[in-house]
Amino acid sequence: MSAAEIQSAPIGIELRLIAEMVAAESRILDIGCGDGELLKYLTAHKRVDGRGIELDPAQVARAVAHGLSVIQGDADTDLKDFPDRAFDYVILSQTLPALRRPREVLEHLLRIGRHAIVSIPNLAYWRLRWRLMTRGRVPMTRVFRDPWYSTPIIHPCSIEDFLSLCGDLGIRVERSEVLTRDGRQSRFAASGAWANLFGELAVFLLARR
Repeated sequence: MSAAEIQSAPIGIELRLIAEMVAAESRILDIGCGDGELLKYLTAHKRVDGRGIELDPAQVARAVAHGLSVIQGDADTDLKDFPDRAFDYVILSQTLPALRRPREVLEHLLRIGRHAIVSIPNLAYWRLRWRLMTRGRVPMTRVFRDPWYSTPIIHPCSIEDFLSLCGDLGIRVERSEVLTRDGRQSRFAASGAWANLFGELAVFLLARR
């Protein structure tokens, strides 16, 4: 599938980047898949054998109504039941900071799959730093969009935090992309001080070393 075809698809830039990282006709597990938007796209355009796991039963019902293979489950507790190397790619989109045990979940991703694709909102993004410094309150942005008392994000991290964790776990970053506030791909790779400052969201393709 060409980059032009991916760009023209009716999904967001983050999901388009994830789709670019997935090989055609591969086995996919999408964790926290919501209503299955990405799975539906990958099934139609890359002919993947796709499965999903989602905590919200209403979202599961919508995904199943679209003909997708999605089950209700909790990433914090249920990934241990999946066998080793059951999938080619395991996808976790903006879900890692909302989990109780993100380190253990990340290890499971690369046990279950040959590759993992993970996206994270970046706590070190400059607008968050500026608003906290100037207003003295927990900031909200397009990505961190909930007030502090109701946000699902319980383990926020920066790009550098995430890369450090990958290093500790012996995980190799095969590709990284940074998205800016306007949803465009940054000219910075998703590493280093500039990416950590100006990237609002980062997407990583991971594998074991």
